[in-house]
Amino acid sequence: MAEKLNVYLDDIRRCPEGFVLARNADECLQLLESCEVHILSLDHDLGWGEPTGFDLVRQIVERGLYAEHVYLHTSSVTGRMNMYQLLYSSKPEHVAVHNGPMPDALLLELAQAHRSKP
Repeated sequence: MAEKLNVYLDDIRRCPEGFVLARNADECLQLLESCEVHILSLDHDLGWGEPTGFDLVRQIVERGLYAEHVYLHTSSVTGRMNMYQLLYSSKPEHVAVHNGPMPDALLLELAQAHRSKP
């Protein structure tokens, strides 16, 4: 069985250990189309003139490209609210949408699991 990826979408923040970094919405969409994604963590503001995290969420909903868990680590309150509402109202039952960033304990657990891989 293929390993599932954890994907972190952000144009400036450092990528947490155990995640694949997508610097823009197009990179993230490519990963969602080509891989099974366990955890997806989204930023909203991705640079001047670039598609936003909300634009990506619209594509996720339209194409049914859901990760198992979606976290919203953006500092944009309005962006987080809009992304959460669209994801939550459209998600399949097996998908968990979290209205905020990943807890530190989960980040630590994922980093330790990543380090212990051969």
